[in-house]
Amino acid sequence: MRVLVIEDDTTLGHALREFLGDQGYAVDWLKEGDRVEGAVAGQAYDLLLLDLNLPGLAGLEVLRRLRAAGNQVPVLILTARDGLEDRVAGLDAGADDYVTKPFELPELAARVRAFARRRVGTARTLLECGPLVFDTVDRQVRVDGVRLSLSVRELSVLEMLMARPGRVVTKQQIVNSLSAWDADFSENAVEVYIYRLRKRLDGTGAGIQTVRGFGYLLDTDRAQ
Repeated sequence: MRVLVIEDDTTLGHALREFLGDQGYAVDWLKEGDRVEGAVAGQAYDLLLLDLNLPGLAGLEVLRRLRAAGNQVPVLILTARDGLEDRVAGLDAGADDYVTKPFELPELAARVRAFARRRVGTARTLLECGPLVFDTVDRQVRVDGVRLSLSVRELSVLEMLMARPGRVVTKQQIVNSLSAWDADFSENAVEVYIYRLRKRLDGTGAGIQTVRGFGYLLDTDRAQ
């Protein structure tokens, strides 16, 4: 899942990028409102976290222009404006959610996870594929009740595979989902994480098939 943070406060912007990155999301960050249209034109995003008090172009105007152009990317407003009129104006302009500052990061993470569930077309908090059960709230994978020890990146790659049962996930899809503007994440890195996941899944009854020339497929029919 790729997130664009539009926040002019350097401290908060850094904190959001680091926190959401640790949650397994690919995060890009802008400080100016007038750069958003160009950014979303060149890259597909799954969620925008939008401040309202931005240099260059105010957040509400950014949102209105996106919606006027037909861009329906989910937008979560993050702002210190906590008045009723401000909240109504933001939602009427096309925002999908509205959070006032200061906010707690665990609450923000829960709201982002809710958008992630909508993205895959389900309100479930559990992904189940064969012996694997992925809790998207706790960010844990279990096999027969036993938790698998996986890194954040490994969890993110496995989540992509489990969210698309029976379908091939390409290397480029994984790169696009997990890389950010300032992060060096390549197809070679994907191969490393797939290799590690195969070792973690060994003996669980699940595995990852390589579909030559296409990508990877989660196989949950293996005998243990």
